[in-house]
Amino acid sequence: MNLEMMIKKYILFTILPIASVFSQSDVRILSLQECVDMAIEKNISIKQSELGLKDSQINKSSAIGNFLPSINAQAQHQWNIGLSTNFTTNLLETNTTQFSSMGAGVGLDVYNGLSNVYQLHRANLQILASKYQLDNMKDDISLMVANAYLQIMFNSEILKVQESQLELTKVELLRTQDLIDAGIFSPKQIFEIEANLASQEQSVIQAENNYRNAKLNLAQLLLIDDFESFEIANEDFDVPFSEILENNPKEIYNKSLTFRNDIKLGETNISIAEKDIQLSKAQLQPSISSFYSFNSRIAYEDNSAGFNDQFNRNKGQTFGLQLNVPIFNRMQTRNNIKRSEINLERTKYQFEQDKLNLENTVNQSYNDLKGAIKFYEASSKTLISLKNAFEDTTDRYRLGVLSSFDFIQAKQRYESAVSENIRAKFDYIFKLKVLEFYFGIPLTIPAD
Repeated sequence: MNLEMMIKKYILFTILPIASVFSQSDVRILSLQECVDMAIEKNISIKQSELGLKDSQINKSSAIGNFLPSINAQAQHQWNIGLSTNFTTNLLETNTTQFSSMGAGVGLDVYNGLSNVYQLHRANLQILASKYQLDNMKDDISLMVANAYLQIMFNSEILKVQESQLELTKVELLRTQDLIDAGIFSPKQIFEIEANLASQEQSVIQAENNYRNAKLNLAQLLLIDDFESFEIANEDFDVPFSEILENNPKEIYNKSLTFRNDIKLGETNISIAEKDIQLSKAQLQPSISSFYSFNSRIAYEDNSAGFNDQFNRNKGQTFGLQLNVPIFNRMQTRNNIKRSEINLERTKYQFEQDKLNLENTVNQSYNDLKGAIKFYEASSKTLISLKNAFEDTTDRYRLGVLSSFDFIQAKQRYESAVSENIRAKFDYIFKLKVLEFYFGIPLTIPAD
């Protein structure tokens, strides 16, 4: 049986049944964008951050409510047994009586040191901060999903290589046996091939495990219970080219300062801290409030007037202004001002640290990408050289002028170069995507 026929049989009896199984199964094909959207939709931390945004919106509603008057109504009905004051006559009586009283009041802050205005400003800033925090969390999740997605693609390609090498080893085993039967090779030559076949089978098993683990990792990010129920969409693609390195790290950093959510969050937190100082200082100012109340009362006695008559006769109104001047409250207000000022300085230092961290991350990502490009180019050259060497070794082995040991050594060097090249390719792609991400370029996988 020649080599071409064996390969055809392998395709017929292995690849086609597997393709049939997958075509009949209910497997969802997910693109990178679909994975990112799913993770953002299901991630528990993001859901908690969304609740924080809703809480900030409620705080704004409360701040708006501070400008509105407070309106309250009350009613009371009581029984008096024995000696008590008849509040309609203000005389002491020994009797069993019933009384009802009712009233309503309105209160409105006229001036309270602009606390209500500052509180509304702070609530708006807090909503903005919550949005930036939510978007920043989505950015982090997106990078994590992209890394997990690329890891599946990497392990998928490694698995394909290992399976291909396993089939080639099986073919070489049959060819070696044919050469032994023809008397060209010594029977001992087959031992090295059999050992290599066993090692190759182990490599396939390890690659399968790595591929499943990579899918499981992505499934956990997407909160998918059955990691066998989905496949990623992109399997073959070109190595991307980007002009990102035409910008120096400083330019990339300055660009990231204009749109990064963590930077916007830091700036907003500074504004919130400044507003807290204004709120604390407002407590030193006098406050003026206005009030109005209405009340009436009804007595239930045999000789008492009717309900309407008593209600109109006993009704009363109260209104006025109240001035409150803070003089001394045991240093609480001034200490709160000092705490707010300290918190502002702390927030400013944190913002500067965030900018330093971002600059360091951009510089590191830039250097990592340059190194990854050089390593990928070097591994590609190594792969070409070892591929040519392996093809030459294969021809010499089949002619019987090379031992199986030397053939396997050349084959293993070539397989290692293939795996290293795949690893270098995906390392380059991920580091490229990270740097592009900091430059504001959306995450995409370059498909063929």
